[in-house]
Amino acid sequence: MNTPIKLSKLILLSAAAIFLQTAGIAQKNLHENSIVIDAHNDVLSSATLKGLNIEDDLSGKTHSDLARFRKGGIDIQIFSIFCDERYGAGTAFNHALREMDSLDAIVARNPTKMMLVNNLADLREAVRSRRLGAMKGVEGGHMIEDKMEYLDSLYKRGARYLTLTWNNSTSWASSAWDENYLDAGKPTTITKKGLNDFGKQVVRRMNELGMLVDLSHVGVQTFYDALATTTKPVIVSHSCVHAICPVPRNLDDDQIKAIAKNGGVIHLNFYSGFLDSNYTRNKNAFFANHREEVDSLKLLKLPEYEIAELIAKKYPEEAEALRPSMNVLLDHLDYIVNLIGVEHVGIGSDFDGIDSAPQDLDGVEDMPILTSALIVRGYSRKDIRKILGGNFIRVFKAAGAR
Repeated sequence: MNTPIKLSKLILLSAAAIFLQTAGIAQKNLHENSIVIDAHNDVLSSATLKGLNIEDDLSGKTHSDLARFRKGGIDIQIFSIFCDERYGAGTAFNHALREMDSLDAIVARNPTKMMLVNNLADLREAVRSRRLGAMKGVEGGHMIEDKMEYLDSLYKRGARYLTLTWNNSTSWASSAWDENYLDAGKPTTITKKGLNDFGKQVVRRMNELGMLVDLSHVGVQTFYDALATTTKPVIVSHSCVHAICPVPRNLDDDQIKAIAKNGGVIHLNFYSGFLDSNYTRNKNAFFANHREEVDSLKLLKLPEYEIAELIAKKYPEEAEALRPSMNVLLDHLDYIVNLIGVEHVGIGSDFDGIDSAPQDLDGVEDMPILTSALIVRGYSRKDIRKILGGNFIRVFKAAGAR
C-alpha cells in the first residue's frame, strides 16, 4: 500500500531536482552570456590605498578582488576614484591621480586578466578577450578643484564619468545632503542650491569630452539644473528609490521620470540604508548598544561611514542581523521599471563603499545570484541583459567617449 506513495514522492522529488538543475543551468548561461557592468565600486579607496592588494584573495576583508570579479562574471567594472571632504584645494586632484596610478599599475601587472576601458571599442575588446574591463569614474566634483583644466586632465587619464558632488558640495554644485540641511535649517556649507555658471560650464565641457554626467549624490536643484544643461543622456551611478526608502540620496518619482525623459539610466545601490526604510533606525539602535566605542571613534575625527565599517567588522553577527532581504533591492528595481521602463535601470553596487548589503549579496562574486532573482521575478532574458549592462552601454555610446 505504501509503495505507490513512496514512488510518487520519489518522482516528485526527482522532478523538482531536475527543475532546479535546469533553472540553475539557465541562470548560469544567461549570466555568462550577458555583458555584466557594475557602475560603481570603491575598492580602490577603501582597500588598495590602505595597503591591500586586489590581486590577492581578500575574502572576509573586502567585497572585491580580481578572482571574485571573475567568479561573479563581471565584464566591466567602473572603479570609483574617490576622496571625501577632508581633501580640497591642493590635495583632492592629486589624490585622484594617485588612485588612477594605482589602478593603472594593477592592470599593467595583469595584462591577461584586465584591461583599461576608455571607449566603446575597448569595452567590446574586454568582453571578447574575457578580461575584466576596468573603467574609472570620479566620485566628487571637488576633485577638479574648480579648475576646468583638471577636468580635462582627469578625462585624459581615463575618467569616464564625474559625479558632480559627493556628500560635500562644491563652490559650483550643491549636494543632496547640503540641500536637505539647508531646507531643514541645519548648519551647512551652502547658501544657494543648484549649479552656478561655472557648474553649467563643467556639464557642457563633459558633454564635449564624452564624459558621462553622474547625478548620484547631487541635490534636487543641482539635478534639474544639470538635466537642463546637458545635451546627452546622464547616469545615476549608485542611488535608489525615495518612495521606498526616503533618504536624501534617493530619487523621487519626478526625478526618476526626468531621467527617463533624458534617456539616462539609474544604477541601483546595494547599501542597506538606501534600500530598507527600517535600516537606519535599527542601525542607530546597534550603535547605541556600542555607544562608548562609537564615541571614541568620533574623537578620532573619523567620518561616519568609516565608523560604521569598523563597528560592523567588530560585531559581525549583530551587523548581519540588520541586513534586509535581497527582495528589497528587487522592489526598488521593479518600482523604477513600472514607472519608466526597463531601459532606464542598471547596477551600481557601491561594493567596498558600504558597510551593509542585502542578504546573499556578500561581494562581487554573488552577482549571478542577482540574475537568478531577476529570473524568478519574471524578467525576460532580453530585459535582464539590459539591466545587467545593456542600458549602460547605450548611454556610454551616446556620450561618445574617445
